[in-house]
Amino acid sequence: RDFAEVSTTCGFSEPCSARMLRCFALLLICVCANKVRCLHSSCGAEQEPAARQGAAGCGCGNVKRAAAVERDPAIKYSRDTNERRSGREDSLLNHNKMIPSVKMVLISGGGFLMGTDNPGIPADGEGPQRPVHVDSFYMDIQEVTNRQFQSFVNATGYVTEAEKFGDSFVFEGLLSETVKNQISQAVAAAPWWLPVKGANWRHPEGPDSNIMDRLEHPVLHVSWADAVAYCSWANKRLPTEAEWEYACRGGLKDRLYPWGNKLNPKGRHYANLWQGDFPTHNSGEDGYIQTSPVMSFPPNNFGLYDMVGNAWEWTSDWWTVHHTTHQQHNPKGPTTGTDKVKKGGSYMCHKSYCYRYRCAARSQNTPDSSASNLGFRCVSQEQH
Repeated sequence: RDFAEVSTTCGFSEPCSARMLRCFALLLICVCANKVRCLHSSCGAEQEPAARQGAAGCGCGNVKRAAAVERDPAIKYSRDTNERRSGREDSLLNHNKMIPSVKMVLISGGGFLMGTDNPGIPADGEGPQRPVHVDSFYMDIQEVTNRQFQSFVNATGYVTEAEKFGDSFVFEGLLSETVKNQISQAVAAAPWWLPVKGANWRHPEGPDSNIMDRLEHPVLHVSWADAVAYCSWANKRLPTEAEWEYACRGGLKDRLYPWGNKLNPKGRHYANLWQGDFPTHNSGEDGYIQTSPVMSFPPNNFGLYDMVGNAWEWTSDWWTVHHTTHQQHNPKGPTTGTDKVKKGGSYMCHKSYCYRYRCAARSQNTPDSSASNLGFRCVSQEQH
């Protein structure tokens, strides 16, 4: 509500004390409602029609910081801004000391059909299916881990955006009672997402958690800018959406998942996803109820692990739901925008809520967003 609505609600026919109390309560609600928002999101394929059309819901943890960016994100995070770094920043991020060795595989270039004509979530712009050709590139076989990101931070002194903002979004089911009792806000469309003070890559579930037993798990709570900074330091970059999807498919044509069309062929789990009833019960049938160590599940035909599930992965593309059907060569998405594309889904994805663990599926977040299910991996034109 805006102030006019609040003023109208507080009728002068009420006693003064009651009127003041009601006005105060309404103003408090307005402040809380505007503090945390979840915008432009859509739910899984089995949700109500309005959610499928992107009119409501908070699909796949598409949580965003409200008014956190002082400048238009299209300016702050434009390609020019991120490519024209100052000399000092270049020196910092390209410092080669302690760069971890990460195995990369050559993804031989070729053509494929990107997207799908049978979208699970039409509002996400999964279609139409279109011919795309990508040149050869190298890709990390795994998502960037906590250990690797720690090496980057130790070498450069980098501070993530979640650390600067002082909070990040965490799935409610992972929080201790102590942390939950300190939170008075939630995302209205997805109350299982809570903004937790002190949550960041070092403390995934808030101040009383750490990563000491999760060094080989994917790093979380990293914004798009954080991912770009790491990639630059490692002399790599984020994949385009087209490169990511081409690699995800592993050479298979028009299949739902990196391994085929059946989610659990022969009863075997091929990805870290949610089993049970979301968001109240995760049975952990795949062996995990949150992130798993990288490479815990079988790779696709290109030798890439966790291309779906485990953690969402940032790409370099700006978000759009409008695509040409003409043949494209190395498409890079729009030149500017407000949201960045993320791919792959996470351990929180379930078909009833977040049917985005498919090769063609996609979602988006503002570049400064961070959450307990969002990470990345790097690519390069050269072997490292």
